[in-house]
Amino acid sequence: MVAAAYTPLLDDAEKLSVADLRALQFDRLRWSIGHAFDKCAPYRALCESAGVGPADLTALEDLAKFPMTGKAELRAAYPFGFFACDMDQVARIHASSGTTGQPTVVGYTRADLDTWATVVARSIRAAGGRPGMKVHVAYGYGLFTGGLGAHYGAEALGCPVIPMSGGQTEKQVQLILDFEPEIIMVTPSYMLSILDEFRRRGLDPRATALKIGIFGAEPWTDAMRAEIEDAFAIDAVDIYGLSEVIGPGIANECVETKDGLTLWEDHFFPEIIDPETGAPLPDGTPGELVLTSLTKQAMPVIRYRTRDITCLLPGTARTMRRLARVAGRSDDMLIIRGVNVFPSQIEEILLAVPGLAPHYQLEVSRPDRLDQLHVVVEADPAASDRAAAAETLAARVKTLIGVTVTVEVVDPESVPRSLGKAVRLKDLRG
Repeated sequence: MVAAAYTPLLDDAEKLSVADLRALQFDRLRWSIGHAFDKCAPYRALCESAGVGPADLTALEDLAKFPMTGKAELRAAYPFGFFACDMDQVARIHASSGTTGQPTVVGYTRADLDTWATVVARSIRAAGGRPGMKVHVAYGYGLFTGGLGAHYGAEALGCPVIPMSGGQTEKQVQLILDFEPEIIMVTPSYMLSILDEFRRRGLDPRATALKIGIFGAEPWTDAMRAEIEDAFAIDAVDIYGLSEVIGPGIANECVETKDGLTLWEDHFFPEIIDPETGAPLPDGTPGELVLTSLTKQAMPVIRYRTRDITCLLPGTARTMRRLARVAGRSDDMLIIRGVNVFPSQIEEILLAVPGLAPHYQLEVSRPDRLDQLHVVVEADPAASDRAAAAETLAARVKTLIGVTVTVEVVDPESVPRSLGKAVRLKDLRG
């Protein structure tokens, strides 16, 4: 969908050669590890237990000698133990939702906020955004990093911001019609809810002023991208982030290629590891993404386990490496009778089945001591044979993934909607 006249606009870091980029990364990595070791007592204790310190970093490859961190370490130091500066230097505090445990708390200095705005502005520009384009932000505001991260990044690019936040779907549609934003930033699942509201009101979503959708905060598939692009006549691109590392803006798809997320390697150093053993894996091999911040002051993270399953690919639109679309999370992976299953795999299959809508939940139960997977999916309003659609989905999942599932096709708008990240998995095993 990209216009033939599209010309990428690059900043100096995006123009670096690979050799110059690696040199910059090494200089910044030495600073970041030294800063974390000196100023963050919990991280220094981890290093001392592992018998390593800043002097052991003599090349980028030496990073693998250092201990990894994760949510458990951040929660053990709750709330501010992982901060690496005094509180009078902290300009803002964010936190994760804590839906799966105690929240993880993140701090930002003023320089950190400027860095964050810079990488989000770069992300919007890579998506095709330009100064003067209005940005409708439908990510949630507050402790969640999505709304404010998108907001300040858009302002840094010179874009007027419509800070709608999440919810009030009818009002979302009305403001899109009235304010005529060219860009929307929102979770892909909530964009589908906005699409449902357009159709409920008999409105043509292709007639809006929207040109670009920047979607993140949850895994989604190319099939969902195609549906959204066709419904709204827009370019839909992926943005990646997580609050513990900085928030949205760690990586973003370039609109001219749409071939994976370009990771802004001047600020974040990536590794891929085997999620079971922790062993480093080469570029091109799927595994768990581990990230190290290179420029964060208030709360640097060293070898942070994201739990996201992806792989590193060579750069295309930029010299910086790309992340393949996140397939799921290592802690969301289901093992159903010996078969590894990610929710995104089910989604990709059901979106290709006629008669099914892209709203679903996976229910895992354990009757008779064996895990069973039940797919609850909404019928397309125009569907005529729900039983046939359910049978087709079950057969395709068995063929393509190798696991037996039961399928229940329910009425439209029966599956709970989320104003933020979609809740795709319901664990009934107790």
